[in-house]
Amino acid sequence: MKFVDELRWRGMLHDIMPGTEDLLNKSMASGYIGFDPTADSLHVGSLAQIMTMIHFQQAGHKPFALVGGATGMVGDPSGKSAERNLLSEDVLQHNLNGIKKQLEKFLDFNSGANSAQMVNNYDWFKELTFLNFIRDVGKHITINYMMAKDSVKNRISSEAGMSFTEFTYQLVQGYDFYYLWKNYNCVLQMGGSDQWGNIVTGTELIRRKDGGEAYALTTQLIKKSDGSKFGKSEGGNIWLDPEKTSPYKFYQFWLNTSDDDAKAYIRIFTLFDRETIENLEAEQDAAPHLRTLQKALAKDITIRVHGEAEYEKAIKSSEFLFGNIGIEFLSELNEAEVIALFEGVPNFTIALTDLQQGINATDLLASQTTVFPSKGEAKKMIQGGGVSINKVKIDSAEAIYQSDTLINGRFLVAQKGKKNYFLIIVK
Repeated sequence: MKFVDELRWRGMLHDIMPGTEDLLNKSMASGYIGFDPTADSLHVGSLAQIMTMIHFQQAGHKPFALVGGATGMVGDPSGKSAERNLLSEDVLQHNLNGIKKQLEKFLDFNSGANSAQMVNNYDWFKELTFLNFIRDVGKHITINYMMAKDSVKNRISSEAGMSFTEFTYQLVQGYDFYYLWKNYNCVLQMGGSDQWGNIVTGTELIRRKDGGEAYALTTQLIKKSDGSKFGKSEGGNIWLDPEKTSPYKFYQFWLNTSDDDAKAYIRIFTLFDRETIENLEAEQDAAPHLRTLQKALAKDITIRVHGEAEYEKAIKSSEFLFGNIGIEFLSELNEAEVIALFEGVPNFTIALTDLQQGINATDLLASQTTVFPSKGEAKKMIQGGGVSINKVKIDSAEAIYQSDTLINGRFLVAQKGKKNYFLIIVK
């Protein structure tokens, strides 16, 4: 497989410096992508760059994941309207550890000559003094060159302006490239299309400082077809860490992709070959209601990020919520997983002592909680057969519920009709 060809047919390629493709087709080369360490987990917005590195390694090249311990203390102005918070060394180290653990799920760190390698730019910046930096790096790049970059022009002309710290960011990133080129024979930097200016500064520094040659490649920024930001849900970022985004919610994020986006995402975020993807697309076109692309996409990514067992659990969770499997499924989940499953569903907390004494259905649903706004409304719908507790229809408004009806000793699940769920947490 040829790396650039692979990116091209998948619709991932944006810009490429002349000579890059020839270089990569000749022999094994080393290239890197930088990752932002401002959180202890990557999110789905990082997946396009991770996929780029996977393709790079599978094409026989050596990928470096640079985690910006130093640049995390500075902040990148590219694509941002405000300066970000600076992080302490302890927080950065914690974040780096989390990110490395996630990258190990995708890249092979033990494959011989082209093993993936993780580097932290704090390792070479911590001993570099300001005077040495401006003498050895700053003198090679002119202010005119730096000011010409769109990321700089946009921020300088904004109301917020731009700090000197952020202005120097492209020099710092440029030095990263120089350092990796000099010490690791890293000849290529890759990134999203918003990073082109910073990457090219690195190639320019290598040329001006040592007369060396280095190359640049950027991929398309992922956007949704409706113009909204990719990787966000109503609850914020979709994280790769199951503690931040449950595997069920992660699976649902991909399953709910629009048809247009699914056609792009199946190429970008899976490793399916061209024939497999074209067959899936044909199936989707023939029967769009079956959502073949979305299911294949959600399954592939969920298994790679969270594993087969969590994928199976996510499927069962969907079936449970849509009424296809019974309440006993919840006993397979721990407390955090139950709460995650019902994220976004109205929830109420009641005291265990009240339940131990016994609570009738109308009090439970209209006094202890507000599943119904009044007891009269609760009684009316119960009599009509439209209310369930733990997926068992309530046959009487006076039915008594006690602690022995709790799921996992903590929960009751109320339903109005088939789709309106309410989680009752007992403490």
